[in-house]
Amino acid sequence: MTAHAEAAEQAEVVIGVDTHKDCHVAVALNTLGAVLGTGAFAATAAGYRELLDWACALGQVKRAGVEGTGSYGSGLTRALRAAGVEVIEVNRPNRAMRRRRGKSDAVDAEAAARSVLSGEAAVVPKNGDGPVEAIRVLKVAKDSAVKARVQAVNQLRSVLVSASPRVREPLEALPLPRLIVQCAAEGWSGLAPAEEAVVHTLGSLARRVRFLDAEIKDVLKRMTSMIQATAPELMQMQGIGPDSAAALLIAAGDNPDRLRGEASFAALCGTSPVEASSGKTSRRRLSRGGNRQANAALFRAVLSRLRWDPATQEYMRRRTTEGLSKREIIRCLKRYLARTIYKIIRASLPLPTTT
Repeated sequence: MTAHAEAAEQAEVVIGVDTHKDCHVAVALNTLGAVLGTGAFAATAAGYRELLDWACALGQVKRAGVEGTGSYGSGLTRALRAAGVEVIEVNRPNRAMRRRRGKSDAVDAEAAARSVLSGEAAVVPKNGDGPVEAIRVLKVAKDSAVKARVQAVNQLRSVLVSASPRVREPLEALPLPRLIVQCAAEGWSGLAPAEEAVVHTLGSLARRVRFLDAEIKDVLKRMTSMIQATAPELMQMQGIGPDSAAALLIAAGDNPDRLRGEASFAALCGTSPVEASSGKTSRRRLSRGGNRQANAALFRAVLSRLRWDPATQEYMRRRTTEGLSKREIIRCLKRYLARTIYKIIRASLPLPTTT
């Protein structure tokens, strides 16, 4: 081995990758920030291996900054981790910098590598190959089915409103379950062409609602069983159901040890207090950032506890006498729940962050 090859093998290389659906663009830097090379690679398993071989030929690859680790870069993230490379999630470049320097895939990849080299980017991405990822995929299917069901029900009611009295009057007073059954049945006769079209449309929408009901029930059953197997204590908490538990697990990810502690999880859920004091006013407000689905799950849990849990009701009365508003008390309760839930999730998913 020549001296030049030995030096290249020992030198550390930091790579940055701008990910896309079909092609990833990578830029390699040395520890001094000099560009060693730029390459484009296919977003396939063979392309990932080619990218790794290209980077390793330039030096020792220990860190990689990747954009979109949860979407287009998920496959590359898993391949880099399997090779022992530390993957760091990188946000898109600053808009002001883009306006000054222009926009291209190579420029974005170089910016990703430099953010890792400078220490500006230090976020460990979520693992995408564990039970929480499976729960996330199931929740995506369930949420889309629920949305489609609501749309189908609204369309059914709107068609019924403009139907002729002969079709509308026997159906409009029925509750929704019986309305679905009646519309799905085929017992109409002697109708005009326009009325036949309305009846056919009502039946089609009703059968669609029944199909979506079955799909939602099946996905919810699968999702609940996976949550029970992953974090059973989470489902035992008052006010936490399958949807809320799924949202909280998804926010933490398969590797919750990537978070520095329960305060980081609270900030991730948007429940960490933010100073909002001015002049003689001294108060705190909720963060408007973070994972909004997890924040909504905590809010639903707090509302449930305020209605059914005597200890939470007593806390509300005590803090009200101290001068806190209801909004501030709910903020405190959400922060307490985030602390408790993080401990449960952290104990249920003790997975290492890196290979």
